[in-house]
Amino acid sequence: MTQDLFRQDAYQRECSATVTAVHEHGIVLHRTVFYPLGGGQAGDTGELVLADGSAITIADTRKGKDADGRPTADIVHVPAPGQEALLAALRPGTALTARVDWARRHRLMRFHTSTHLLCHLVAMPVNGCSITPEYARLDFHMTDPLDKDALSAGLAALVAAAHPVTLGAITDAELDANPALVKSMSVSPPRGSGTVRTVRIGPADLSELIDLQPCGGTHVANTAEIGRVIVTKIEKKSATTRRVVLGFQD
Repeated sequence: MTQDLFRQDAYQRECSATVTAVHEHGIVLHRTVFYPLGGGQAGDTGELVLADGSAITIADTRKGKDADGRPTADIVHVPAPGQEALLAALRPGTALTARVDWARRHRLMRFHTSTHLLCHLVAMPVNGCSITPEYARLDFHMTDPLDKDALSAGLAALVAAAHPVTLGAITDAELDANPALVKSMSVSPPRGSGTVRTVRIGPADLSELIDLQPCGGTHVANTAEIGRVIVTKIEKKSATTRRVVLGFQD
């Protein structure tokens, strides 16, 4: 089981770690700052730095699977091609430093929090999501048209308001009693531990709730950190789906 340090602190850029397994799918560590593909958010990239200073480039991060394809508690760091000599030297017990590509990760964090703001502006169920370093998109289950400029203005106001983004948790029973907290029709919150991680956006004095939903992804600590995010495109994907695409004006 890989300890997922990014769940508690998305700003931790690196950590010391020990190799627990090396197999055809990649490298497993006892703990990591790398976020694995999931919940619509792309997996992290970066490098694993060995004791001699050499580094293995990580091209993707995925959740582990057993021989039957069932998910495990491992996080697999997928190396870029052409590093066979470095990989051959890895053994269980090898100590190294896991270092995430911070510039890329931070864009993912900014985009992910932006999608939660979009859920506040468009209060409809989400039936698709993709969060990449280049763009983010949400597919809303709805038939009414959406206005690109109005949504961009709404996002700008929420960013400028500098709302804090805080992590929390609710029990499985509390989530069952409040099914409306789950905005996604396509991704179910992870269960089994007894509690579900939540992300809350709103003033520190709790006077207003902007958004609250189960989420295991990485986020910025304050909406002001998002910067200039705009709606770049709105598409009618089907009779009941409106796609909203976000981009940055960096």
